[in-house]
Amino acid sequence: MALLQVDNIHVYYGSIHAVKGVSFEVNEGEIVTLIGANGAGKSTVLNTVSGLLHPRSGSVCFEGKNLHGVPPHKVVEHGLAQVPEGRRIFLQMTVEENLEMGAFTQPGSTIAPGIADVYRRFPRLEERRRQIAGTLSGGEQQMLAMGRALMSRPKLLMLDEPSMGLAPILVEQIFDIIKELHAAGTTILLVEQNARAALNVADRAYVLETGKISLTGTGAELMASDQVQKAYLGG
Repeated sequence: MALLQVDNIHVYYGSIHAVKGVSFEVNEGEIVTLIGANGAGKSTVLNTVSGLLHPRSGSVCFEGKNLHGVPPHKVVEHGLAQVPEGRRIFLQMTVEENLEMGAFTQPGSTIAPGIADVYRRFPRLEERRRQIAGTLSGGEQQMLAMGRALMSRPKLLMLDEPSMGLAPILVEQIFDIIKELHAAGTTILLVEQNARAALNVADRAYVLETGKISLTGTGAELMASDQVQKAYLGG
């Protein structure tokens, strides 16, 4: 059984049909990526999985449980954590306070070990633990958003455009961290406009175009696809 099963979801913004019958699955231990142009519906799919949006029809099941009507904070309790597009950290709080907020679904006894684990993965955050989050660089804010999500001890980590607005060297660092998290056993659903970087780390990938899945395959298969080369890799 797939860890996450999305089946034929249709999502609307008012009368705008943003996601049109999308189905995909994520198995335990995989990195699955959704690539596509800006406005293709990638973030809408992620926000539907996490309960921020509700499909008009279709279903989202996690570990065999239908998440229909489950509020977002309860979705986190089920083991799904999302790192939102644009990071959305608490700008007026310190780094450490942001991390503590990420553990709101967890027992208090897990907070200190969780923070220690985040600092091991992101040493720069430990150096800035007392710093106000809004004063961090873009790359540091992305690391903080990822660390905050990890504090909920997710079974599935969903990343929405983690490379957005970052310099190439920082993009490389973020994708190295994604590979490390995956190697440590975290299952990842990645939405990303940087198709080359995303396909390089993905076990499987789906191409989303105007709200529909147009292509699927392994990361390597899509990297070699003429259609993907032309549309997303500058081939």
